Parts: sequence; structure tokens; C-alpha cells
Amino acid sequence: MSIRFPRPLSPGVRIGVTAPSSGVPADLMPRFELAVGMLRDRGFEVEVGSCLDGASHVSAPAAERAAELTRMLLDPSIAAIVPPWGGETMIDLLPLLDFDAITAAEPTWLVGYSDTTTLMLPLTVLAGVATLHGGNLMDTPYAVPPPLLDWIEAAGLPAGSTFRQSSPGVHRTTGWDDWAADPGASDYRFDGSGGWRRLDAGRDPVDVSGRIIGGCIDTIHHLAGTRFGDSGALRDDGLLVYVEAADDNAFAICRALHGMRLAGFFEGARAILVGRTSAPDSPTLTQDAAVLDALGGLGVPIIADFECGHVPPRMQLVNGALGRLVMSTDEAWLEQTLA
Repeated sequence: MSIRFPRPLSPGVRIGVTAPSSGVPADLMPRFELAVGMLRDRGFEVEVGSCLDGASHVSAPAAERAAELTRMLLDPSIAAIVPPWGGETMIDLLPLLDFDAITAAEPTWLVGYSDTTTLMLPLTVLAGVATLHGGNLMDTPYAVPPPLLDWIEAAGLPAGSTFRQSSPGVHRTTGWDDWAADPGASDYRFDGSGGWRRLDAGRDPVDVSGRIIGGCIDTIHHLAGTRFGDSGALRDDGLLVYVEAADDNAFAICRALHGMRLAGFFEGARAILVGRTSAPDSPTLTQDAAVLDALGGLGVPIIADFECGHVPPRMQLVNGALGRLVMSTDEAWLEQTLA
């Protein structure tokens, strides 16, 4: 499959804001407005959609959310769409989207993580459109530690660009800030340390390449084995698969990863990158052990504590990009090429 990369973000282009899953409660609107204002301060035009209601777990009925999202994806004046955050049931949009029309349209960046990966994955494997796993709108005010990029920097790179990121060696262990009390929170206050680590038994240096694909285990495991989650579309170049647990316990993650493996999602994987997680262990199974139980037999490097999940900071990962992963006692980095 040929991957199409959206045009780079630059001052003056338009960014669409809509909530294809969960909307924004009234007490968090000051945070939302601050984040939108920051985009405008950086020179972007921002179109705020109507599907944002935070009174329920969805921002609007599925048909309305699908219609607004589709309109933004097909609008050539919109260069990127960034939801406030993920949610719970974005899967209900998939049968309502016209993937043929989306495939034929000029590609648009879809940015996010968590439940947003329920749509990012099929956009890449079905429509051949690169998507950006990393930040979301409500996280935009936070400063991202080097050598990581923020989502605006990553989406600002033109097709053909190559960029490299590695672990900053710090992370946050204390959960979420109270944005209702402090809408302007912009310092993650990292209180944990440590970089990537090998989960598998291998100890040889890692130097592997492949197309990057993945998402939140809690949501995308429902797509494995369907046309919406067919990673085989990218398999010709090999795969670098990233996965992360949001809040499912280790038993649920173990079952989900087993199901994804049985559905062929990891076929062609040259390495598996597992996001750092605060999701709970189970009484007799840890999150690490859940990954090894399901995927340890694949015989590929499995790298844990990757910055790709619900624990900040977050690495920018371009679904569909060609990645090269290097990890040894001397260095550890991921390089991505938008080609």
C-alpha cells in the first residue's frame, strides 16, 4: 500500500476541532478554550465544530459525529483535525464513514491517542492516510521534553522528512492534573525516571525497520481480524507495531493481545513497542507478564516503557511512516521517515 502524507501544518492553515467520541464537560471548557487559543496564537485558523457536548460519554449522536468528522476530512481547507481527547465508543462511527470518499480526498492529519486510535488505524490501513499518534488538543498547553516533538512540530514536517526521537528518561506517575481547578496547567512535573527496556529474552542489539502501526489495546483489539484493523496492508515493508494499555487490567490486556495475535495483527512485526502504563496488574498477572504471555513467542524484540501511551510524555508516532528502531547498550532511538 502507498501511504499518503498530509500537507504540513504551517501558520495560516486551518485546524478542525471536533469530538468524534467524548465531548468536553462544562467545567473543563476553560481548558478547551485555552488550548484553542494557543493554536490561534501560533498562527493557525481554528474551526470549532458543533459535536463537543460533554454531558454524556459521546459528544452527539453517532450520525452527527460521523457527518461532522467526514465533512472536516473532506474539506481541502482543513489541514489537521485534533479532537479534545479520546473517549469510549468511537467504534460506532466506523460503519458510517465513507472510506472511498476519504481515500479519494486530499489527506488530512488526524491527531490523537486513546479512543481516537479506533479511527486512526482504519484511516491508515484502509484509506492509506498517515495519522499522528501523540498529543491531543487538551494536552497542547504542556511543554514536551526533548528529544521528543510535540504534535504540532511533527505535523509540520513535509512528506519525505526524517526525524528521530528517543526516551527523555522521565515520566509522570501521579495521574492527571485537575484542569477544572487549574485550566492553564502546562508543567507535567515529571516524578519518575527510566527509559526503554527489553521485555523479551533477547540481548543482542536491535536494528530493525518497518512501517509503524498500532494504537490503544483497549480499543483497537476489537478491530483486529476486520477490514478496519488489517495491518497486512502495510506488511510488505515489515512492521514496527506499538501498543499501549489505557486502563484495562492485565487479564483483559492478555486476552486482547492473544486475540490480536490470532487475528494476524502482529504478522510481519519486526519489533513490538509497548507503552508505559498505569493500568492495573491482576492478582496473578502483571502487565509485563500479560504482554509476554501473548506475544513472547513471536521471537521479535519487545520494548517496554515506550512513550506512546496514557502516561506522559508522549512520543509522536506517524502511522504508515517507515521507522527504524535502534537499541543497544550505547544508544536507543526511533527514526521515522514520511515516505
